[in-house]
Amino acid sequence: MRNTLRSNIINLYLIKIAKWFMLFMPIVVLFYEDNGLEMRHVFILQAIYSVSIVALEIPSGYLADAVGRKITLIMGTILGFFGFLTYSFSYGFMGFLVAEVILGIGQSLISGADSALLYDTLLENGKSENYIKHEGRMISVGNFAEAIAGIAGGLIATLSLRYPYYAQTIISLIGIPAAFLLYEPKSKKELIKIKFKDILTIVKYSLYDNYELKWNIIFSSVIGAATLTMAWFVQPYFKLVALPLSWFGIMWTLLNLTVGVSSMYAHKVESYFKFRKVMIAFAILIPAGFIIVSRINMLWGISILFLFYIVRGIATPVLKDYINRLCSSDVRATVLSVRNFVIRVIFAIIGPFVGWYNDKFSLQAALLITGIIFLLLAGLTLLMQLRKQRGN
Repeated sequence: MRNTLRSNIINLYLIKIAKWFMLFMPIVVLFYEDNGLEMRHVFILQAIYSVSIVALEIPSGYLADAVGRKITLIMGTILGFFGFLTYSFSYGFMGFLVAEVILGIGQSLISGADSALLYDTLLENGKSENYIKHEGRMISVGNFAEAIAGIAGGLIATLSLRYPYYAQTIISLIGIPAAFLLYEPKSKKELIKIKFKDILTIVKYSLYDNYELKWNIIFSSVIGAATLTMAWFVQPYFKLVALPLSWFGIMWTLLNLTVGVSSMYAHKVESYFKFRKVMIAFAILIPAGFIIVSRINMLWGISILFLFYIVRGIATPVLKDYINRLCSSDVRATVLSVRNFVIRVIFAIIGPFVGWYNDKFSLQAALLITGIIFLLLAGLTLLMQLRKQRGN
């Protein structure tokens, strides 16, 4: 039993590395520009990526609950490989669009299923109380992989901006055998018949029937969308404060190392502070990061990004853990996919708007309006959530 736990954790680490060892990220904007794209195209591509995830996010989560998390993870890793293969041999917007759709579908099959399989593996081994520690480590491994890839990708890009995509295609292959080697917990051995109405029933339960779960999901999604939005502002902010181009990959690496380290200590933060204080801190600190950075156009403003990324590293595993506590194993992957679905919907709506706002006015104006939007959304959803917590 212990061997299956260790094996699953190791293989989930490999899948996380294959997914997050993103060699192309430090130069992604330069790559787009080198292929004739403008910044508005960048935001459109990311919106399309989000929509492609949204379209299958919840059905893929239900698929994981219905036919098994292992099967959906295998499908997701295979599509990840073909997505980067398509990117490697594309030279314009339409080719990149096809690649983003493939990657989006692959991502939707992995998201939720990986966390659900981890939780149920721990549950089967009587160690479910260690979930947040392992989830934090899983996030940490992903961010360490992204951090190392930042330096490696920058070095490879000095030869050609396309080489990081070739290398990325090879890296994505790692996840496929790792997914095949996963062990499906016994709780998932009996498969359920897929019915669309069952998906709607779980969505209704998650976002309507269960008040506490609903507002946990929505609040977590607002915070998740905020951190996702900031990630696409980082490189433009580097340009704004005149960070030398040679430092882009290094600084990107350091930011992701920050997330990795803080994720490792998320379980300690959660155990030390009460639920209410943790949630209030996330609702204030994440939007404040946008607002403070919008007021600083000097190099030292990057230090605020590091503080933002520390909070981001703590928030993700803590908020997922709160959701896991409120749902049962047979619907866990679907519920987590509902969370990811809401994150992508929020980003697909807000992302293109703030991208347009950036082009129309300025980066600092876009950061400020983004911070205000997320402050209002986080504050409102937190108030709704704490109504249920007053007696606790």
